[in-house]
Amino acid sequence: MESKHLIGLENISKNDINEFIETGFVFREVLDRPIKRVPSLTGKNIVNLFFENSTRTKISFELAEKRLSADIINFSSSSSSVKKGESLKDTIQNIHAMKIDCVVMRHPVPGSSIQLTNYVDSVIVNAGDGTHEHPTQALLDMMSLQEHFGKIKDLKIGIIGDILHSRVALSNIFGLVKLGAKVKVCGPPHLIQKNIKDLNVGVEYDVDSLIDWADAINVLRIQRERMGVGIIPSIREYRRFFGITSQRLANHKKNIVVMHPGPINRGVEIDSSVADSDQAIILNQVLNGVAIRMSVLYLLLGNNDLKQ
Repeated sequence: MESKHLIGLENISKNDINEFIETGFVFREVLDRPIKRVPSLTGKNIVNLFFENSTRTKISFELAEKRLSADIINFSSSSSSVKKGESLKDTIQNIHAMKIDCVVMRHPVPGSSIQLTNYVDSVIVNAGDGTHEHPTQALLDMMSLQEHFGKIKDLKIGIIGDILHSRVALSNIFGLVKLGAKVKVCGPPHLIQKNIKDLNVGVEYDVDSLIDWADAINVLRIQRERMGVGIIPSIREYRRFFGITSQRLANHKKNIVVMHPGPINRGVEIDSSVADSDQAIILNQVLNGVAIRMSVLYLLLGNNDLKQ
């Protein structure tokens, strides 16, 4: 493992990505045991700093940490000194002074996780920083693709929705391209970065053409909390042109795999009939999320025998 931290997939090696995924499958086996715990991180202290609301990611990290036998401290920004005006630098340096081994952080400011690496020498894991990256989500998505197809190289993956504001889209693009997948993004033109092709991805504005092309689609929600007023004037029109419905899929490939990072806006970007269908591997993504986060924490922090 070359990486000391996991800030994003843009600047880590293909080998590290593969090692995270391969080790994730080892921990999937642990999650199938009657006792879903290993002592790999006994004595390690991990702080979860979440400055944004989270359900899946926060619970997934906590479960991963507990499955590895780490000691966990959960930080609530609403009841902390941040409310009194304390800076991120002072917050993290005070926490680090208490001999913390790892900080898992979600923050609304892009690049905030990178800043932490300049302030402390603890392991930093980015749980999502603004519109920058969400590396563990992309890793679990790739693990789910590997599990379903048996490979990632040469797969055709479509990412549909609000690409402009999506840290999930960026991390998936960086990771999938490094592992040899073919990637296209699809959405309203004003919700796709003008220079997105510089990342070696294609752009498709017609969702039906994308479905014809793809082996799997990853459907993103509209992130209205990160948008200005009026960027999506009509949810009904968005659903008409980009919503993934059973009828739309029936007109194309019936065997296409459907993914979603959550939270789902049912009836907007995806219909319940699709999200709950056999084509969707959404809940499998959630399960793999615990395994991949165990993998990340183990590889960055662990020094025990994996076969425990």
